[in-house]
Amino acid sequence: MAAEDRLDLPMVGERQSLREQVAHALRAALITGEMRPGVVYSAPVLAAQFGVSATPVREAMLDLAKEGLVEAVRNKGFRVTELSDRDLDELTEIRQLIEVPTVARLADSARAEEFERLRPVAEEIVSASERGDLLAYVDADLRFHVELLSLCGNAHLVSVVRDLRNRARLYGLSQLSERGTLGDSAREHLQLLDALKSGDGAAVGHLMAEHIGHVRGIWAEH
Repeated sequence: MAAEDRLDLPMVGERQSLREQVAHALRAALITGEMRPGVVYSAPVLAAQFGVSATPVREAMLDLAKEGLVEAVRNKGFRVTELSDRDLDELTEIRQLIEVPTVARLADSARAEEFERLRPVAEEIVSASERGDLLAYVDADLRFHVELLSLCGNAHLVSVVRDLRNRARLYGLSQLSERGTLGDSAREHLQLLDALKSGDGAAVGHLMAEHIGHVRGIWAEH
């Protein structure tokens, strides 16, 4: 296997099904840009890197195909779906329309204990940004936002946002890391929790809108 074709993928264990673990690892590689748009990946080659048979890798890839993250290429493998800037802008716009008002409505000082339970996850995000560990960042970031949105009590909304986030794949993450602004984006999670605990819905909405924009790579001049 050529060095440039090898991905930095983790070995998988037995806590979840192999299919689920492989899908999680591949999704993380897609999110961070390790698996590149337009490139065709062979299930047997990826399986060798994971140390598993090709079957759970093919099954995981089919799951990702259903999410629109990859597409099957007959007799070759799976190609990472390419997203244009317009695609990413539209996905970001939908996220703004859903997440900003939903999270803003959660602001309530009486729910401070619920928000405080998310602080360790927010601190994980900051720690991952300081280490430059994008995979850990993505995992903690997704858990934070899904758990936060779950507080709204609408499981369908949470599912829609999870799908949007997976499709957008946090394309700006590598750029944020390279520009040294990943830490700033990470600390926004802590600021968001403080605003939620204070009950300031307007501040929460503003922070959430900026945060989504930052992940897309939009940093306003201050």
